[in-house]
Amino acid sequence: MVGGGSVAQRRLGLLVSTGAKVHVISRDVTPAVEGMVKLGQITADLREYRDGDLDGAWYAMACTDEPDTNAAVVAEAERRQVFCVRADVAKLGTAVTPATAEYEGLTLGVLASGEHRRSASVRNALLEALQSGVVSDERDPAILAGTVALVGGGPGDPDLITVRGRRLLSRADVVVVDRLAPTELLGELAPSVEVIDATKLPYGRYMAQEAINAAIVDRAKAGKFVVRLKGGDPFVFGRGYEEVEACVEAGVSVTVVPGISSSISVPAAAGIPVTHRGVTHEFVVVSGHVAPGHPDSLTDWDALARLRGTIVILMGVERIEQFADALLAGGRSADTPAAIIQEGTMRGQRVVRADLGTIAARTRAENISPPAIIVIGSVAGFA
Repeated sequence: MVGGGSVAQRRLGLLVSTGAKVHVISRDVTPAVEGMVKLGQITADLREYRDGDLDGAWYAMACTDEPDTNAAVVAEAERRQVFCVRADVAKLGTAVTPATAEYEGLTLGVLASGEHRRSASVRNALLEALQSGVVSDERDPAILAGTVALVGGGPGDPDLITVRGRRLLSRADVVVVDRLAPTELLGELAPSVEVIDATKLPYGRYMAQEAINAAIVDRAKAGKFVVRLKGGDPFVFGRGYEEVEACVEAGVSVTVVPGISSSISVPAAAGIPVTHRGVTHEFVVVSGHVAPGHPDSLTDWDALARLRGTIVILMGVERIEQFADALLAGGRSADTPAAIIQEGTMRGQRVVRADLGTIAARTRAENISPPAIIVIGSVAGFA
């Protein structure tokens, strides 16, 4: 590769990931390219290109911002019968590479006569269509039959589910879904898909975890592909690992697809970073389903109170007074900024800002109800 700037940087990752042995020749390189050299992923000579540098190469890339240098690289490639892609004027190279993508064993390649933006745009559209299920690849459905995918749906906005999660959802025979999962996506399912409501209302109706486990396992053993669609991330206070254990115990193959946790994404949607340089070096995520001092509580609230960083409490609306009192009793200052975000990332998102001494009263005054995330710490005061 001749040239070590931003154009080269964009191409190096894919070359390295395929196992190519890459040597870069450039007077200067970007910090990212320098980092790849230091990690031993590539080698480099920091100098000008010289005729003869392609000796022993089978593929060359002319990626400088100097047309004359790129032309000289192509000329040497022609003499040596080496494939050479010219980044600035694709048609003047000895080869043109397609915009490529990998999708579950398929390799997509799109050529547009050297029009890189057009080929990349079409490639992206094809990949998105395959991932979303709009275009079927006619893959043998037996591959997924009798298996389970435990999918984290993210904080609520359907656009925040992972690409893989959405793709698997489009292939489901059965979907076992939580109330906090992105339920708008259920409207995209075929009429033949069985949807099982695994809702657990706070202090209200709920489907017992044992019944959820049984529904997942029974449908999988009947040869169905089951997607267990959960809110946030399955392993962050989502009892996801219990469902994995139930599948393993029953001999059912299960795949876990991580999701974007509401503990980080909901504060972010409200403009609150859970960490910030020079302000906090840690954040702690706490479950609020058990009150401080309860025999089943595993949380050391006094230790939390002594922390200087961010505390994020999930499922804490019902007991917010108790959590605030416990932190105040442990020594956390009453003027510590605090915020509560209801229905984060959704159309109905509401943010109430206060401090630790008044956040509980403000929550009640504003009629905040679950689902909501509580954030305590200096970052909660960021506007």
